[in-house]
Amino acid sequence: MSYPKRMTKVLIAGHKRHLETTVDALYEADLLHVEDFVEGDDSDFEIGMPIEYGEEVSRKLVKVRSIANALNVKPTSETVPLTESDVSKQLDVKLAEMDKEIDRNAEELSRLDARVKDLESAEKEVLPFLGYDIDLKYYSGYDNLAVFSGTVSSLNESRLLEITDAYQLFTDSGSKFFVLFVAKKFEKDIQSVLADMGYREMKAPDKSGYPSDIYAALEAEKSEIQAQIESLIAERAALNEKYGNFILASDEFLSILSEKAELPLRIATSEHTFIIEGWVPTNNFDEFTAAVSSKTNDGVYITTLEVDMHDEKEIAKIPVEYENSKIASPMEAVVDLYSRPKYNEIDPSSILAISFPLVYGMILGDIGYALVLMTLAFLVMKFMKSDAVKKLMYVLIYCQISALFFGIIYGEFMGFPLAGLMSHGVYTPGLIPGLETIVFDFGIIAGEPLMFPIHRTHMIMTFLIATAGFGFLHLNVGYIVGFFDVKGQHGVKHAVLEKLSWIVLEIGVIAAIVAWYLGLGTVGIAVGAIIAVIGVVMLAKGEGIKGPIEIPGLLGNILSYTRIIAVGLSSIYIASTVNDIAFGGLIWTPADGFSVMMFISILIFILGHSLNTVLSIIAPGLHALRLQYVEFFGKFYASGGKIYKPFGHLKKYILEE
Repeated sequence: MSYPKRMTKVLIAGHKRHLETTVDALYEADLLHVEDFVEGDDSDFEIGMPIEYGEEVSRKLVKVRSIANALNVKPTSETVPLTESDVSKQLDVKLAEMDKEIDRNAEELSRLDARVKDLESAEKEVLPFLGYDIDLKYYSGYDNLAVFSGTVSSLNESRLLEITDAYQLFTDSGSKFFVLFVAKKFEKDIQSVLADMGYREMKAPDKSGYPSDIYAALEAEKSEIQAQIESLIAERAALNEKYGNFILASDEFLSILSEKAELPLRIATSEHTFIIEGWVPTNNFDEFTAAVSSKTNDGVYITTLEVDMHDEKEIAKIPVEYENSKIASPMEAVVDLYSRPKYNEIDPSSILAISFPLVYGMILGDIGYALVLMTLAFLVMKFMKSDAVKKLMYVLIYCQISALFFGIIYGEFMGFPLAGLMSHGVYTPGLIPGLETIVFDFGIIAGEPLMFPIHRTHMIMTFLIATAGFGFLHLNVGYIVGFFDVKGQHGVKHAVLEKLSWIVLEIGVIAAIVAWYLGLGTVGIAVGAIIAVIGVVMLAKGEGIKGPIEIPGLLGNILSYTRIIAVGLSSIYIASTVNDIAFGGLIWTPADGFSVMMFISILIFILGHSLNTVLSIIAPGLHALRLQYVEFFGKFYASGGKIYKPFGHLKKYILEE
């Protein structure tokens, strides 16, 4: 349990002739979180103008990113960083070179793509006529013949015969397309009859030659063009390989220059001076001061500023950076999903490193699923280098360690019980022969017999009470953390009234219930009631009317923890159902020997448990998150801190010189 990293407010002032050097120094230090300057009517300072090279850098950056998009440049394991001086010297020449090559490649691709579309359009025109061995020149140019070609919904030749038998009809049995040659004098009558049949005209292309020959020629040309397109695509891939490293390094180099050029837009300037305010981690202040002073040859003035820690508006401006151990740091990703803590409140990451995996493990509690998901997490970490993904995978590993522990306690493996159990006269064998459940005849909770390994399906009432009890303890941890938060922010009195009052109230209620249960009489119950009333009075004084109104919600919060057993049982029943379908005799049993049904059973087993494995990430994860975010955080966590973003850049594709 710790607070975020301590920050020091810094002011840097100097003459404008040192501005560019100062910006370079701040960027290299990568420690100063710049506080944006806001112009005021009573101020002699105004927001500055970008550094002169900014416009040219922006233009080049747009060009580089356009080229990167055209070549689909992505970082790979073979990406080699370049020195800043190499990039700077070659940038203009290579930009012009790349631009020329890519423009030529793009223009040629565009021309060929357009030609392919023309060919495909021509093929569509010829395609209906492929079934007829008639030269296309014979479909037009007659003085005494009319030609109809197209489709009808239903061709009734008898109606044509009613007009004349002086025609030649060609039909395609595989389609509704037809060609009709008829004497010119019957054209209007035939056209009227065809219209009744749903005639849709499809004119023959204005070409000469047989359709099959024309279509083959079009296909040949299209194949030739496709080969040229593939060659151009391969050429583009070669350009990617040739320029990929340089493009990535140039993008980073220009991005850095662009950020530097735009910093004056965030700071205060006058005609001759500039002022920069921001925040530096207290532990790094001396290092920061030395680096900036050295780079600027002591040309700027650096000092610290006092911050009123009683002013909420001032506190809200302080950026928040985590300061956790390596074990707790992965949980920062879980906290960030909710919101970063304020500067003056306790960071819950360390607490979540225990409580979140604990709740997840209590829900899942299966050795098989835990081992599968843990293996999956390690594989993802091996093949994906993203720091954000690695943090989430560490969280998943923590959860699976907990699920493995509870899987041993519950004695569960992929829905199979590890130990045999006699229940209501029915014996259920376990996965491990000879391993039997130890049953304690006395029931401590809910009157149910206790057993080990713990069979959740036979101890539902016990688990309901136990999970509610766990929720009660978890929420009170939240009140205790809240006590220290409020104590640090407003003093002991406020902490006692706002947070300790809830614990006093709970003690009073518990004392009254115990007195009633043990038969201690009216006096015992009255003592508990008085303590509870004192807690309510303290609560009303600390939080106003809102406090007493929220008292019924505490019971709802506690009961919400019973979802631990509910969601856990759903996972068990899904797994056991898959097992019953696969190997329970519905499809196949080991006594049946090798058969097709055996492979079907194995397939059902794999697919069913694969689905449940996915659900084993989603359901326990979401419900564990909900209990942390809604119930637990609601007792102490205000959140809303500003993320610490130092002015600087972690260079990936540019080597330090």
